[in-house]
Amino acid sequence: MISLARRWPGRIRAGLCLVALVAGLAGCATPPPPASATTIAPADQFLAALAAYCGQAFAGRVLIDTPASKTPSPFAGQALVMHVRGCDAPTRELRVPFHVGNDHARTWVLTRTATGLRLKHAHRHADGSADALTNYGGHTVSAGAATRQEFPLDADSRALFQQQGAAASLHNTWAMEVHPGRSVVYELSRPDGRLFRVEFDLTRPVALPPAPWGG
Repeated sequence: MISLARRWPGRIRAGLCLVALVAGLAGCATPPPPASATTIAPADQFLAALAAYCGQAFAGRVLIDTPASKTPSPFAGQALVMHVRGCDAPTRELRVPFHVGNDHARTWVLTRTATGLRLKHAHRHADGSADALTNYGGHTVSAGAATRQEFPLDADSRALFQQQGAAASLHNTWAMEVHPGRSVVYELSRPDGRLFRVEFDLTRPVALPPAPWGG
């Protein structure tokens, strides 16, 4: 009996070469990196960075307030303090009162949603009743970063501003920044050049302020 190698020597050699070539290429190929099961969304990183300061208060200062207002700024000459509280479910919501002197009307409410983060402004009177302009803000439209999230005006807030005649606010975009161990920044901007930025110093906690109006 004639062996296969003797009958088809050329074909056998060609087949062996092909197998060797395929094996060599497979050995050189770089496998794709495995998907990380621990990837944390920027929105969650942002909330966690702010939640690390739950129960603490920090003094702030106005960095930018342009263009200059024709009327006196409510922030001029006032002690500015942010207080990270409302931390019962810090992965879902944080409440941060923003105290301006003896005015305890303002609270920022950050909420994790299915698609990102929502920022709302709760405004109360000294008796705890809601201001006519309250619960306004925006929602992120991109992933953002662990240190900065931007909140363009949402539809409900647009309707509220139109109802209250606040035409200048119809193009608002808010932003917040958290730089752990350094600062927190709150920002309001508009396409017409309006820019307001307040920076809070995380390196020096201050005495806790009173509870915000309305709790």
